[in-house]
Amino acid sequence: MWSIAVLVLLAAARALAAPSPSTLSSSSFPLPLSLSSTHAGPSLPQATLPPQSLSTFVTLTSSPASSSSESSSPPLPPSVLTTLGISALTELGPSVIPVTPYPFAPFPSPSSEPPIPGVYPASSPRHPPPVESPALVPDFAPAWTRAYEKAKAKVETWSLEEKVSITTGVGLASSRCIGNIAPIGDFSGLCLEDSPLGVRLVDFATVFPAAINAASTWKRSLLRARGVAMGKEHVGKGVNVALGPMMNIVRVVQGGRNWEGFGADPFLAGVGAYETVLGMQSAGVQACAKHYINNEQENQRMMESSNVDDRTQHEIYVAPFLRSVMAGLASVMCSYNLVNGTYACENNHTLNGILKNDLGFQGFVMSDWTAQHSTMSAMTGLDMSMPGDISFYSNTSYFGANLTAYVENGTIPEARVDDMATRILASWYFLGQDSPNYPKTNFNAIYPLDEATNEHVDVQDDHGELVREVHRSSIVLLKNVNDALPLKKPRKLVLIGSDAAPAHIAGPNEFSDQGGVDGVLAIGWGSGSGWFTYKISPYEAFQARARIDHTSFSWFFDDFNLVGAATAAIQRDVAIVFIQSDSGEGYITVDGNVGDRNNLTAWLNGDALVQAVASQNNNTIVVVNSVGPLILEPWIDHPNVTAVVWAGLGGTETGNALVDVIYGAANPSGRLPYTIAKSPNDYPAQLALGGNGEEILNITYSEGCVLYVSFYLL
Repeated sequence: MWSIAVLVLLAAARALAAPSPSTLSSSSFPLPLSLSSTHAGPSLPQATLPPQSLSTFVTLTSSPASSSSESSSPPLPPSVLTTLGISALTELGPSVIPVTPYPFAPFPSPSSEPPIPGVYPASSPRHPPPVESPALVPDFAPAWTRAYEKAKAKVETWSLEEKVSITTGVGLASSRCIGNIAPIGDFSGLCLEDSPLGVRLVDFATVFPAAINAASTWKRSLLRARGVAMGKEHVGKGVNVALGPMMNIVRVVQGGRNWEGFGADPFLAGVGAYETVLGMQSAGVQACAKHYINNEQENQRMMESSNVDDRTQHEIYVAPFLRSVMAGLASVMCSYNLVNGTYACENNHTLNGILKNDLGFQGFVMSDWTAQHSTMSAMTGLDMSMPGDISFYSNTSYFGANLTAYVENGTIPEARVDDMATRILASWYFLGQDSPNYPKTNFNAIYPLDEATNEHVDVQDDHGELVREVHRSSIVLLKNVNDALPLKKPRKLVLIGSDAAPAHIAGPNEFSDQGGVDGVLAIGWGSGSGWFTYKISPYEAFQARARIDHTSFSWFFDDFNLVGAATAAIQRDVAIVFIQSDSGEGYITVDGNVGDRNNLTAWLNGDALVQAVASQNNNTIVVVNSVGPLILEPWIDHPNVTAVVWAGLGGTETGNALVDVIYGAANPSGRLPYTIAKSPNDYPAQLALGGNGEEILNITYSEGCVLYVSFYLL
């Protein structure tokens, strides 16, 4: 444990030791007419601005220790602080980038320090150190060097328009993937596709357990294996860039997308990110770390400013991104929100200052879909515009012709466009995707019913067995009294609650992007979801086991008929009650929950259902399928509730994995990746409500110096 921590610090030190890039100077320059209204903003007087201060951001007050050089970027000179000032952060709108010409020099690429055998062994992304050797931190510098040499040689042969083309998506729904870069000569283009738990919007693929469940295993081997399997499925479908893993920290327990990440502990999230990136890229796909950074809630995610002091940023929220970079990460997705008053996708401090300079990131930065806000974002660290449109289907772009114009009139140096194109191409070479054997895209995520462009390639292999293993290893036993578990061939068993059932209307993909509730909850909703090729419900799995044991098996799935549920539990040796709580991305609203959860109580009358059943059965077992913590106080201490099984989001083999644990074939060895509190008020950070979509919602991250305990990973 100690040696691993030391290696992490050494790796960070190696990245921090890289020389700083050239400074950027500000001077007046006319704004291209085509975007004058879009880019209007305050002009700055003549000044010399270091890279970390190009965009307007606020330096927040923190503890005295926050000025420590161990965790801080170089301070801004007083003149720049005077120019930019705290007043930049107001309710009136985000800060903007001055549209003036800047010189550019690329960041050092890659490290010139030689590998250290036995500590930092030279590695390629296709052959990382084995998971059994966590003390070995791979040195990808030689592999990056080779990739950069190839990329630079190719970029030198391209015209300005071709170099701009590789930075600009073709627009939403203009090709077969959720994001696309057009081919250029013998460069085959890029297919970018969700999601963090499998290939989204395709058939014959696996829906893996959510990352929050993978983290609950606390097992490096399973985190790596899950990453390998997901990477293989993306490659098999012809995806170049898999849009995951997601690694935002569970700061607000109601946060809609918490389940896509690895939990509340930055060490655990870092290990989850590290092993997942290593696994995915060993299969040949480019991984994408997201959402960079401070995107911890859905409410007003496009119009909220996460205001974070430097120490908190580095010690908690940057941590999993650092570990991803150490894993040879190919790409990063910047987020929708603002950070200290500046949009994350044009935030010079977080993109250039922290990511590319402090962490030594060698790959490219893409925007979240329509999260770009200016052409000048190229100067503050953005390398690729996704999906290319300013807004969906607008047929306009901040990059494309506008980026070309900015270069031609001297606002943006062509050297910066060379750097952008080189970073994107280098990541392609880094993963060996220039091979003629790399699979071509064989699906159509936009028009999945188009038989001409959907080849229905089956990439599932035997991954169902891995899904089952990861899920059962992630299940947490919260309570077990009177030897309630494991079950030992009960004579009479009843399952109660709709969360035990298969979808009763239209199968496992009834709702678009899983934005609805019908039957067992196996994943949340949004772009981080996937289509189930199949989904094993508890009803199916427990009935199959009941046949083996000759158990009398019954069920009751009406959550709101409490009398009926209580009656169904009478004279049963065991009554298992299934409850759930769902959440997801904010573009979908489910039962009034706009992404984030409105509260921390069980959905579908769950608390009352448990109490009704426990009133009639003295061996009531509760199974919880939830995206995150629930308040269990209404029934956790009920004397007839003999066991509580925290199942989370298990993916396609949910029912089978539960049977494995509840009948004792597997030990419930999972551990919580977050805290289950007694009251919502026990959590130090609450969901920030309000905001009208027109003014900036300010969210202060007041964590300061946080002490957290990390457990040794098996």
